[in-house]
Amino acid sequence: MDAAVINTNYVLEAKIDPKSAIFREDANSPYANIIVVRKGDENREEIKKLDAALLTPEVKNFIEEKYGVAVVPAF
Repeated sequence: MDAAVINTNYVLEAKIDPKSAIFREDANSPYANIIVVRKGDENREEIKKLDAALLTPEVKNFIEEKYGVAVVPAF
């Protein structure tokens, strides 16, 4: 085939170099993973703590170091 759209998990599993992609989504992708809770739960203390913990520079560095260009932190 000349081209294909492949989810990153399959790229990594198949040992394909993500840098070989013609196009990769960036942090502005409409398909980025986001934290979602039921209406009314957004102010629960444990939800706030989880949100704060996941959006730290340390987590961003971990993602970048472990996955390189294959996974882009959208925060």
